[in-house]
Parts: sequence; structure tokens; C-alpha cells
Amino acid sequence: MLNDKQSLALCGLMAGGIFVAGILDVFSNFIVLTILTIIFLAIVINIFLPRRASDEDEQTDIN
Repeated sequence: MLNDKQSLALCGLMAGGIFVAGILDVFSNFIVLTILTIIFLAIVINIFLPRRASDEDEQTDIN
């Protein structure tokens, strides 16, 4: 789904978003919570979703 650079960018965006939302005290805002939740879910899905391209590469390396 996402490559390593995109995953790192999302993690940085999530950390920055939590930091800024905490400083500005806007965690009770529905839009802020929705955006942070979507970013978090994208990161978690990327962890558990297997990459099909790497599976194909491993199969060709074995043969």
C-alpha cells in the first residue's frame, strides 16, 4: 500500500498533528479528531497489509 518514505511521512504528520492539536487545545474539535484518526488507521492498515510486490520478489529469489 505505502512505501517506507510515505509511512515515515504519515508518522511525522501524526506526531506533528498531535503536538499542534495539544498546544492549541483543539482535541475536542470533530474535524481534528477525524483527520488524526484517518492518518492513524492508514498507518495501522499499512503495518498489517502484506505487500504483494515483495511477496512476488521473494518467490523469484527462492527459485
